Amino acid sequence: MIEQLIPFLIASILLTLSPGPDIIYVLSQSLVAGYKKGMIIALGLVSGIIIHTSLVAFGVSVIIKNSESLFWSIKMAGAFYLLYLAYKVFTSPPQPFDQEKVTNTAKKSLFSDFKTGFIMNILNPKVTLFFLAFFPGFLWDTEKDFMIQFYILGGLFMLQAFVIFSLVALLSGQLSKLLFKTSKSYSFLKWFQIITFIAIALLILV
Repeated sequence: MIEQLIPFLIASILLTLSPGPDIIYVLSQSLVAGYKKGMIIALGLVSGIIIHTSLVAFGVSVIIKNSESLFWSIKMAGAFYLLYLAYKVFTSPPQPFDQEKVTNTAKKSLFSDFKTGFIMNILNPKVTLFFLAFFPGFLWDTEKDFMIQFYILGGLFMLQAFVIFSLVALLSGQLSKLLFKTSKSYSFLKWFQIITFIAIALLILV
């Protein structure tokens, strides 16, 4: 078992560190609103892994893989959700940049941030198909229940992803305090979010 889990953990860490929609989203939102917002989003993102792991464990991922229309429907839903978030930022009223105000606002929207991260993750079918291709290679006992093994792998993937996303959030949050101290920062951060949401939507579609 350990012989399989250690290579799995190493591979998972490398995959999580590679540029992708989730880590880019955590980084961008932590820069905009501080590390606490980034960590709540990270918690929402990794919670979505439970859904993807369940789809693999129960065989639903095979249905998604074999149904091109279903696969594209989920991808389109994810992309449109991100474009909707970009639109919300675009239509938000202009206001002077105030780091303390941004931080207080972030505290009041913890559930909203968690929900955004969770929805964003589950609406990316590539994660399910990736797990379908990735997890079976690390099953350690063909004689025992595959479902339990899938959930152990999924839990380990969640743990390392949350640790990495949290570190990204902390570093980005500290960086934002150094970079964004003027009134001009709000305009930059607003367009930074918009561009990020659109870029992640394209990443999901491509």
